[in-house]
Amino acid sequence: MAQTFNGKPGDLIVINRLAYHHWAIYIGENEVVHLDPEGGDSSSSLELLSFRGEVKRQKLTDLVANDTYQVKNLLDQRYRARDHYVIVKEASAMVGRQLSYNDDTYNSEHFARDLRYGEAESRQVRRAACPAWAGLAAARAATNDFSDRRLLYRSLKRLSKKSDYD
Repeated sequence: MAQTFNGKPGDLIVINRLAYHHWAIYIGENEVVHLDPEGGDSSSSLELLSFRGEVKRQKLTDLVANDTYQVKNLLDQRYRARDHYVIVKEASAMVGRQLSYNDDTYNSEHFARDLRYGEAESRQVRRAACPAWAGLAAARAATNDFSDRRLLYRSLKRLSKKSDYD
């Protein structure tokens, strides 16, 4: 069943994945720009869960696949949204760039909100730490195996619980 979409350029789109939310900026004509953590290169940093993500431009329907999504301009009451043409221009100019990605300090939500408001804020990282995250991270640290951050990232995302955005 196709989902009805009534977004406008510059809107924040939240995609409800199984265990987390992925964020994007709608730029019009069924396209979004988002920070893809799996599209970047691993970092040489030893900071666990830090690596590089790639800014991508994709069709909204391709990015969403079978997940649900909606416009979520939650912080419009707190911050003034930048003009939509500025958001779209800056988002489009970032496509192809590699950015540092860290689940806690700069994720897809930080990226999208920074473009819309000029404030890189994430409500999803305010949630309490999941005990499974700590166990996996400790196991990786104990073996000094930081070679596949993306595998660890995906494992942790699957184990984390959904946060409530309503």
